[in-house]
Amino acid sequence: MPDLLLELRSEEIPARMQRKAAGDLKKLVTDALVEAGLTYEGAREYWTPRRLTLDIRGVDARSRDVVEERKGPRTDAPDKAIQGFLRGAGLSSIDEASVQSDPKKGEFYVARINKPGRAAEEIVAEAMPGIIRDFPWPKSMRWGPASAEPGSLRWVRPLQSILCTFGPETEEPVVVDFEVGGIKASNLTAGHRFHAPDPIKVRRFDDYAASLEKAFVVLDAERRKDIIRHDAENLAFARGLEVVPDEALLEEVSGLVEWPVTLMGSFEEEFLQIPPEVIQLTIKANQKCFVARPQSGPTGGDQSSTLSNDFLLVSNIAASDGGADIARGNGKVVRARLSDALYFWQTDQADLPDLEALKPAADKLGLDLSKPLDQRMAKLDALGVTFHARLGSQSERVERIAALAETIAGAIGDQVKVRIDGEDAERSEIATAEFKRQVRRAALLAKADLTTEAVGEFPELQGLMGRYYAALQGEHPSVQAAIEEHYKPLGPGDQVPTDPVAICVALADKLDMLVGFWAIDEKPTGSKDPYALRRAALGVIRIVLENALTLRLGSMTPAGDLLAFFHDRLKVQLRDSGARHDLVDAVLSGGADAAISPLVGEMPGKAEGGASAPTPQDAAPGTPPSGLPPISPTRGEISQSPNDDLLDVTRRVEALGAFLATEDGANLLAGYRRAANILAAEEKKGTAIAETVDLSILTEQEEKLLAAAVDRAEIELADALETANYEQAMAALAKLRLPVDAFFETVLVNADDEKVRANRLALLARIRSACGKVADFSRIAG
Repeated sequence: MPDLLLELRSEEIPARMQRKAAGDLKKLVTDALVEAGLTYEGAREYWTPRRLTLDIRGVDARSRDVVEERKGPRTDAPDKAIQGFLRGAGLSSIDEASVQSDPKKGEFYVARINKPGRAAEEIVAEAMPGIIRDFPWPKSMRWGPASAEPGSLRWVRPLQSILCTFGPETEEPVVVDFEVGGIKASNLTAGHRFHAPDPIKVRRFDDYAASLEKAFVVLDAERRKDIIRHDAENLAFARGLEVVPDEALLEEVSGLVEWPVTLMGSFEEEFLQIPPEVIQLTIKANQKCFVARPQSGPTGGDQSSTLSNDFLLVSNIAASDGGADIARGNGKVVRARLSDALYFWQTDQADLPDLEALKPAADKLGLDLSKPLDQRMAKLDALGVTFHARLGSQSERVERIAALAETIAGAIGDQVKVRIDGEDAERSEIATAEFKRQVRRAALLAKADLTTEAVGEFPELQGLMGRYYAALQGEHPSVQAAIEEHYKPLGPGDQVPTDPVAICVALADKLDMLVGFWAIDEKPTGSKDPYALRRAALGVIRIVLENALTLRLGSMTPAGDLLAFFHDRLKVQLRDSGARHDLVDAVLSGGADAAISPLVGEMPGKAEGGASAPTPQDAAPGTPPSGLPPISPTRGEISQSPNDDLLDVTRRVEALGAFLATEDGANLLAGYRRAANILAAEEKKGTAIAETVDLSILTEQEEKLLAAAVDRAEIELADALETANYEQAMAALAKLRLPVDAFFETVLVNADDEKVRANRLALLARIRSACGKVADFSRIAG
């Protein structure tokens, strides 16, 4: 069967657009083929900085003949309707139509329209001009004299040539004849811009790819990546180094070259005093180069904190001097950029020139102006940098985070190991006070690096630079960790904080975001989430679950719909982990009553005299809130819920899933459904149901055994739920399985005696109630 080869060659295509553009081309062309009635065996796209290529194998030589029946008007319809039918069907007279009958609609005309198949090259020639003209580039341009004319061709960069051939392997392929913007399709392409710019005549994909290889063009992007990776690793290894992996940079660089040549350059060792992340980002951002580090020892070991003063670059030409001049030129630029980075690094460690003006901010926040990072936090306050017009400044937000972080520290303090002077501290008032001090200190300094020179140049280093500067001024290791990690997790693949101080600040940072934006009604809608609130909620959930923390969110998220938002995100998290969605819904819709949170009454946010602090809802639009936002609610604002402990919900889901996977669980679920269905039917009819079970009117042995079993199960269930022992709770429910089965086999619930019937229905109601203390069994599928 014939193959189709298509290449669109242009000036430089931005690396970030290449992969998607090649995929778009494949979809547009193959969709056009299928829509025209052609099939194909397979298609693969390729891309380089100068070309998009499509190789489609096993294409039909022509589309099939099609016979279409088109229903027309009734035979007694007005002549105008009949003439319109004839024109639409392409018939010259009504005699060319047939007549069919319908019992309800009577007789009507039907036209049989024969559509002969078309040659594949004709279909391609017809489709390609529109595909090229309407190609979905994020940005495109017009060029040359024709650009002044309306409707002139637009492309990402000037389109230089179109190659399009079609034919079977055993025959000479034909050039598909079409033209776009004055560029006519041909069987010609060109190789490397400098090494082989002359025209190359090709027939089909195999000789096309081979000819390009000879002309210094590696067509396959994945192969270019492999060449770069292996050559860089070999160069580094020869000098006792290893390349610091960077897949994103490798992807970008492979899109900048058609003939990758990897070289090594160097810079002065004095620049190694700069943090390695700054060096790497400086060289990557400015020169698209990789950095290297000493090789790991035979037993491994982390060398990430040490870099070599060597770097690796990728050239697009094979220079006659082996690339020496190219490496020297890149080295000059790298040294210039690292000089700037060194200046930023040293400047951030020096005193600010306006310390006197920063004293009021320092006094307000309790900062030490003898320390550079404290100075930067004071500067952030003095500048009044806005976080959000209706949520106040960054400094006000820091104060809120610090207050909330201390509250969280009090809530989880007995669940984590606090390290003081490098040792796990015994739980004591001194240890608790030190833990809260570290948490507040970390929260106050967490955003301080936003005013540093390094973060101003590289915003993606916020947090990390704060950690470096905190270490230089002797902050506690946990404070250092919290400053960097309070932004985490940044995505599904990112690690969550594990240091207790970092956990508190990270949770406070995210909860402040969520409660604040909920308070001003800036919630995610559909696919729109400009403040990344879904990510913040998932971050809270992951921190809580992966650190196995009991934290009652109801006392920190006063808005009921915010807790519902957490439940939605928890569903996503648990389902991604393999939990059944119906079990998650069942647990969230029912479950045991939760104990009142110890945080009630301890939340900060009271104004003097006991009045509630003003909230953003009280402020006029466009004005920042005064005082603390409702992230620190008063007693009356706290929204308690039996499901605001995310760890508890997760454990119930896990225990319920394990229980239902057993025979006892499956049979009890069936028994529950039978009981619930009977109760629902009788409740709908208004049948009397006793408030309690009267043991004196139990007559059947099976109902007596069931009543006794329910008594025992309720007691065991209450004990299990009080200690959140859900395996024990499920074991208590499991004991109901046999007596429930026996009851339904021998006992008639709807007895003629009204008192007996009401008593038996009450017994079923107790079964339903007992199961409901764990989950809403009515939501369980299967």
